Amino acid sequence: MEPVLRAKGLVVDFGEVRAVDGFDLSVGQGTSVALVGRNGAGKSTTMRVLAGVLPPTHGEVFVAGIDASKDPSGVRAVVGYCPDVGGLIPRATPWEHLQLAASLRGMKDWQERARDLLERFDLGGAADRITAGFSHGMGRRLSVVLAVFHEPRLLLLDEPFDGVDPLGVDATLEVVAEARSTGAAVLVSTHLLPLAVQACEEAVVLRGGRVVGAAPAQELAGAEGAHRYRALIS
Repeated sequence: MEPVLRAKGLVVDFGEVRAVDGFDLSVGQGTSVALVGRNGAGKSTTMRVLAGVLPPTHGEVFVAGIDASKDPSGVRAVVGYCPDVGGLIPRATPWEHLQLAASLRGMKDWQERARDLLERFDLGGAADRITAGFSHGMGRRLSVVLAVFHEPRLLLLDEPFDGVDPLGVDATLEVVAEARSTGAAVLVSTHLLPLAVQACEEAVVLRGGRVVGAAPAQELAGAEGAHRYRALIS
C-alpha cells in the first residue's frame, strides 16, 4: 500500500547553514510518528517542507501520491498543518478562522464540526473573541483545531503541546487518535518527550538536521528511555 507520506533525501539550506540534511521518512495510513530533538534540530523546518510551505533545496516529497514539487497546492489541500508559531489572524475570531477555512476548502455543513472542536478544546466561550488577546496556550489550541478541521489525509502538528494546559493536551491526543482511526497519517513534532511517547507509536530523533535514531516510541518511555534519548541528542 502506498504510504500517505514519503519523503526522500530532503535537504534544506539557508545560505551556508544546512538546517535539514538528508531526511528520509515514510508514514502509512493510520500511523503516528513523533519527530523529537532539541531546539534547532531541524524539526520545524522539516515540517514546513512536508506541509508544502517551504520548498526543499534537494529531495522529494509525496503526500497521498501527490508530488509536492509539481503540485504544492494539491499537497496543501490534503494536509492539515499546525505551525510552531504564527498562522492566526490577530483581528479575526476563532469562528471567523473556521469560516474562512471552510470557504477556502469548499466545505459544506461545517458548522456542527466547528462547534464541536471549539468546545472540545475549551474555546467555545471565546469563539467570538479576536485572537490578538489570546494566551499562547489558547493560540496553540486553535491552531490544532484549524489543522484537524477538514479531516486531512496527513496531519502535521508542530509543537502542539507547547504552553497548553492538561485539557488541551487531552483534546490534542484525542484528535490524533481520531485522525489515525480514519486512516490519516500523523506527524507530531515536539521537544516534550513524554507527550511524544503518549501521542505516537513511532519516534524519529533529529540532531543537527539529521536523523540519528528511529524506534517504537515506547522505547523512549520512562527513565531508561529518557537516558537513551539524551545519548542520541548529545
